[in-house]
Amino acid sequence: MDAWPLVLLSVQLCLCSAYQGSGHYPNGDDEDWYSRRHTGSPWCAPIKVKHGDVSCRTPRGENYRNVMGTRCKIRCKQGYESQSSEVVCMASKHWSSSYACQEIRCAKLDMPVNGGYKCSDGSYFNSRCEFFCSPGFILMGQKTATCQYRKTWSAGVPTCVDVEPPKIKCPNLKDKWAEPAKLTARVTWDTPEGVDTADGILTDVILKGKPSKSNFPEGLHKMSYTVFDRAGNKGSCRFTVRVRVRRCSALFPPDNGYMKCDSDADNYGTTCEFTCTGGYELRGSAARVCQYGLTWSGTDTTCAAMNINVGVRTAAALLDQFYEKRRLLVISAPTAANHNYRFQMTNLQHAQCGLDLRHVTVIELVGTYPAQIGRIRHRLLPPALALQLRLLLQIPQRSFQMVLVDKQGMDKQRYPFPITAAELFTTVDTFPLRKDEMVLQQEAGQTCQS
Repeated sequence: MDAWPLVLLSVQLCLCSAYQGSGHYPNGDDEDWYSRRHTGSPWCAPIKVKHGDVSCRTPRGENYRNVMGTRCKIRCKQGYESQSSEVVCMASKHWSSSYACQEIRCAKLDMPVNGGYKCSDGSYFNSRCEFFCSPGFILMGQKTATCQYRKTWSAGVPTCVDVEPPKIKCPNLKDKWAEPAKLTARVTWDTPEGVDTADGILTDVILKGKPSKSNFPEGLHKMSYTVFDRAGNKGSCRFTVRVRVRRCSALFPPDNGYMKCDSDADNYGTTCEFTCTGGYELRGSAARVCQYGLTWSGTDTTCAAMNINVGVRTAAALLDQFYEKRRLLVISAPTAANHNYRFQMTNLQHAQCGLDLRHVTVIELVGTYPAQIGRIRHRLLPPALALQLRLLLQIPQRSFQMVLVDKQGMDKQRYPFPITAAELFTTVDTFPLRKDEMVLQQEAGQTCQS
């Protein structure tokens, strides 16, 4: 055999043994040598997922990240989706498919005839679209539609119907004072006339409520006039008749407190007593009387928030300040960037009224000792006190967790993940003391409008 083919054969064998993807290396199976040679030089580009997180496992251990065969699972945040839930590092040094988390998007809504719509965030997930009609048209169907997780709208596109009701203008009456020694007043007004924009033919004007020249008792009385055109379209207007009785100026329960009055609440001789809710202290007069000169005795009553002392030495001393006064929601996270912590705090920011209504104080514990921060609203806790609080409540430092403590200092519920304000409120509303509070708040008219 000639020498030239032998040289070619030896070169080919040398190249094969040096090919990194073949599994054979010039220094044999020495994993330490491979680790030194390839550390920092992954086979595929490192995965970075915005709006999500990724977890990978490699076929050869921790030192061989992103080598061929590495599998990575992609998890997107709520409102986002990925083309693949799992990708593999291929021989081509590329991942098997796209792994970006893209915002969920619904199909574009059709524009209603003789109308339109306005969306909060286009066709993306959770975008709320509000429909409207041109002047002279009335919306028939759902007024709003929301882009849902399954890429469908919560409602279909409504229609705009040409329905023009007749118009009628109600009288504008001033408040009436009750006649001397009476609790009623005689109120008089002229009957209004309706106007039809179509053929001008109207039915009789119909009044709902007491007629003109009637005696009205004290209070606010809602009235309305209704008129129909020949097509059956209805036009209406509303007005009120308010009759007043001369009394002391109205008293109202203080914020975070209750008021209980005898007699008729504000007439001469009435006594009103005040109490504050848990966690608040009464300042001013505890009871006031409507006097002969139609003025109230005493001074204004307020309920001031309890003064929390964050300079105590122990966590037990801190918690004792809330005993039988406030419930606690202790939120702990390893860092301020923790996505569970950020989601939870964003959710609670819009629910402050509900928290106050249920006497819930939020304590935040963020970071790990000694670089941890404790906070009760705008009051900062010393790192040592924050650490004691974690130890007392057995809260881990390196993972997200919430602890709900009742007014008796009992650990009632633990959450290893974020929850909605509605879920939290449902749990608190099952507490025995809370049921009594709800009765008092309902009698006092204390509610959250949002």
